[in-house]
Amino acid sequence: MSSALEKIKKFLKLEIEREFDNRAVVGGLEKIIPAWEQEANREGISSWVIKEICDRLVQYPTLSSEQREQIVQEILRITEKASNSTIKLAETSSEVEKIEYPQVSQANASDSSNQSRRFPKEVNSKPAGLDASLKVLPGIGPKNAQNLEKLGLHKLEDLLYFFPRRYDDFSKMKPINQLRFGEELTVAGTVQKSQLREIKGNRTLFEAVISDGTGSLRVSWFNQPWLEKSIRPGVQVVLSGKVDMYLGRLCMNNPEWELLDQEHLHTNRIVPVYPLTTGVSQKVLRRIMYQTVTFWATRIADHLPEDIRTAGNLLPLSHALRQIHFPDHESNLHAARERLAFDEIFFIQLGVLRQKQNWQNRTARVFTITDEWLNSQISRLPYSLTNAQQRAIHEIRSDLASGRPMNRLLQGDVGSGKTVVAAIAIAMVTASGSQAALMAPTSILAEQHYRSFQKLFVRTNEDNTAPFDPAEVRLLVGDTPEKEKQEIRQSLLSGEIKLLIGTHALIEDPVEFKQLQLAVIDEQHRFGVAQRSALRAKGDNPHLLVMTATPIPRSLALTIYGDLDLSVMDEMPAGRQSIETHIFTPLERERAYSFIRSQIRQGYQAFIIYPLVDQEHSQTDDTLAAVQQQQYLQKEVFPDLKIGLLHGRMRPEEKEQVMRHFRDKQYHILVSTSVIEVGVDIPNATVMLIEGANRFGLAQLHQFRGRVGRGNAKSYCILIPDNEDAAENERLSAMVETNDGFVLAERDLQQRGPGEFLGTRQAGFADLRIANLTDVHTIEKARNLAQQLFEKDPQLSDPRHQPLLEKLNAFWGEGRGDIS
Repeated sequence: MSSALEKIKKFLKLEIEREFDNRAVVGGLEKIIPAWEQEANREGISSWVIKEICDRLVQYPTLSSEQREQIVQEILRITEKASNSTIKLAETSSEVEKIEYPQVSQANASDSSNQSRRFPKEVNSKPAGLDASLKVLPGIGPKNAQNLEKLGLHKLEDLLYFFPRRYDDFSKMKPINQLRFGEELTVAGTVQKSQLREIKGNRTLFEAVISDGTGSLRVSWFNQPWLEKSIRPGVQVVLSGKVDMYLGRLCMNNPEWELLDQEHLHTNRIVPVYPLTTGVSQKVLRRIMYQTVTFWATRIADHLPEDIRTAGNLLPLSHALRQIHFPDHESNLHAARERLAFDEIFFIQLGVLRQKQNWQNRTARVFTITDEWLNSQISRLPYSLTNAQQRAIHEIRSDLASGRPMNRLLQGDVGSGKTVVAAIAIAMVTASGSQAALMAPTSILAEQHYRSFQKLFVRTNEDNTAPFDPAEVRLLVGDTPEKEKQEIRQSLLSGEIKLLIGTHALIEDPVEFKQLQLAVIDEQHRFGVAQRSALRAKGDNPHLLVMTATPIPRSLALTIYGDLDLSVMDEMPAGRQSIETHIFTPLERERAYSFIRSQIRQGYQAFIIYPLVDQEHSQTDDTLAAVQQQQYLQKEVFPDLKIGLLHGRMRPEEKEQVMRHFRDKQYHILVSTSVIEVGVDIPNATVMLIEGANRFGLAQLHQFRGRVGRGNAKSYCILIPDNEDAAENERLSAMVETNDGFVLAERDLQQRGPGEFLGTRQAGFADLRIANLTDVHTIEKARNLAQQLFEKDPQLSDPRHQPLLEKLNAFWGEGRGDIS
């Protein structure tokens, strides 16, 4: 055995005799690392062996006696194996895998690879100890454990994935005479004097003067009298914080501090800042995290296969976990973030690929139509289809003829003509006698679809070439009379009804179809997974077409919507005018009212949107609310006009009545809250005035704007923020710059995150720990590598992919579920 290995064994045996008190070497075992590492390198010991031993020695002083004992046993095992001459030059996985570790399965030890590995191969990706309660940690009793549970921390593994919310960079150290006001940095020095005194309000002030030979710095701590025992004259300390000024002299107030000769967790480094709760301080939590991360991060096997790590240029998992918590350098922190973000996106990609494959493995009824039939239906329409509409119809036609269930998302901007595409898809299916259902999120929208079908696709005396008889298309909503509901259910079961349009009433238990073959869901992000599944369950593997008027940014289309085939409606019908958009300040409100009056004189109508229902729920006096403003407008501003009111607290039948009155021009102006945003079609409305516009997201503002401009007249959108300052709002400026919903969707995602787009599709995606759903670069990299892996091993049945399969199943078990 080499002298370096003999030496380390000698120190460890002495440590065992001393019952792991870390005094086998003066100053602690970690003090031998520099000299021992040099000696081991000179003797040609494997760099991997040196690294593994040194990593464990670095952790040693922070651990409990039980953990120290485990570390010692591990190092002794490594030295024993390393004493064999064959391991001195070992760098391939087949050789490294001969090293045995506690809690690591060797079931696959014989499965070697020609590729170089830096870490031993493990089948169990998670050591059993990580499921242990936090109470096993030194200093964590029942009360502390209870406090940590408030942060969602129940077991040791939770700590590894409880990432800092930000970092303070105290890695810059300066001599005191070079400090500048406002800098955040670290200084080290000797305490010259200290004093604890009481100040007003039963408070204490502890002051100390620190000197480093170049100058002196006064430091103060409020209400921390216990510091008097630690920060005494002659003691050397390290301080990190912001340089302040008092009476013309530089100082520091309440800086982080540590003794100069101890491991620095809070100073002189990039310091992690964690989310906190009552009873848990930053220092205590940081110490717990350091103790856990340094001990356990090296014991977790990497679930990502080596070839994927190499192709993605990604850190090993153990390195990433150490660096995300306690980064040695900013570049290491960036690399750790990149690795952990990749993991989350990679799991999403594998999950949606698996969902898509499961869907495509099913069989569905084949529907084929002739070109003549299709052309005859299109030629009946009172307008020409856009290229985007024709392309979408072609894609749907191919899906219906494939023998596999269609699973298509039809996304398009407001007014791009999605409904007519869905109508032709429905006609393709019902032409052979099968049934279809169209589910909308509100009664108003369901009735609007019903009217559109009646107008364009139901036979009349004037047009007997339409695909539906009047009795074959019915409307079912919550307030449909019970007698009519019974008649609809009977006709549906007998097959007389070919198309049922409605709300969630469609998925209630009494509703049964004879042969449901196509389910169409409008504004799909308004429906939860259970509701969509319930509608699909009404048929036998029916085809599924979901629609949304919220353009989906490309990064989301590649991730959370990755299981769906996309048809993008990126072209507006001919004659559709762009809506002129302006920002008015609150002082210009009268000007907006005058403009509305001028439009009404010409025979048009207007919307006025408010962010709140009534003033009672306002946290500030300057937030306008619909109920009070409708009364004010009716009495003071437009006493000669009729003004309707619509908000979310009204009963469904009340909303229906208001919308009918507005559609029938019984109201000149409709005052509403955000309930108006989805799909309502009032061709005569030419003005959309949005109050408190700075309170809405871009996607929502664009939806509001899309309620006007649906007729032939020029239309306008006026945005009034809460106050003068908010008029400079970046979102509002974007609304003026473009009418393109896809451009606005990308900006909204950047500014507000994915919540606006997720709806109820998957709340879990908004809770990703590291990944950013706007990071197209990482998304595309993860998608490409996921597809490559999926092509080779779609079930992840290869033994080498078992750790990845475990993590994937755990990820999709965290409330993300079925996303189709």
